[in-house]
Amino acid sequence: MPLPRRQGLAVSALLGGAVLWGLFWWPLKELNAAGIHGSFMQAVAYGLPALVLLPWAWRNPPRRSHAGLLLLIALLGGWANASFATSLTYGSVVRVLLLFYLAPVWSILAARLFLGEPFTRLRLTALGLALAGLAFTLGGPDILAAPLSAIDLLALSSGLAFALNNVAIRAGHELPDASRAVAVFAGCAAVSLGFMGWSDQSVPALDALHLLALAALALGWVLPGTLASFYGVARLDAGKAAILLLAELVVGVFSAVLIGDEALSLQEAVGGALILTAAVIEARTESTDYAT
Repeated sequence: MPLPRRQGLAVSALLGGAVLWGLFWWPLKELNAAGIHGSFMQAVAYGLPALVLLPWAWRNPPRRSHAGLLLLIALLGGWANASFATSLTYGSVVRVLLLFYLAPVWSILAARLFLGEPFTRLRLTALGLALAGLAFTLGGPDILAAPLSAIDLLALSSGLAFALNNVAIRAGHELPDASRAVAVFAGCAAVSLGFMGWSDQSVPALDALHLLALAALALGWVLPGTLASFYGVARLDAGKAAILLLAELVVGVFSAVLIGDEALSLQEAVGGALILTAAVIEARTESTDYAT
């Protein structure tokens, strides 16, 4: 039975956004190799979309009582995006994606702590599978042999911030979409500038080609990818949207192996399968929650 046209457009938008985000590592690594370091690149890539969307946010401003929540969304969403992009730029794409997609674990815990959602049997199963996937991804029996790298910690923290940001967005469901988008974009630009200051990086020398590439990344990749994801998520069942978004993980891992010359070890493959299964179970659980 064919999908209704509106739902079909939402599915297409969500899958298109997932493909863009799954391949996001490629322009990040290419521009970094061209001399535009990651933090400056991210500040521009997220700052420009914030400026583009600001007039829409200005037309429908949030209530003053939502200012604190909007600031929280900016901080959490900014950290999630900035740390994720930094991890992709400097780390192994496969490993970073697997660690980031532990977000369902954090979502389960955060929903319990902050929203009072129960630990169902399915959610506990998802939690156990995701934690087992984490153990495999980080080295299996040798997980305690060496400390986690800075990139590993950034990737894990990005998934945690992403999950907490989703909880904050659910708490602030009355916020206008444009305001939430501008908050996340501006937060990411601010966090990226903070990364620049912390690592004592200077603004790179840019020529016309560099400026064009940065504009293309911001307005031809980040902005449409975000809008496509927003459009799809707003029009689909929460569980179905979450499952479709997992295409990002699949696209990212396979593209990194096929065109990024990365290797997928057996332990990472097992860990990824466990994490993917956990995410699907949690998505199905969310679908049931929204239906009741």
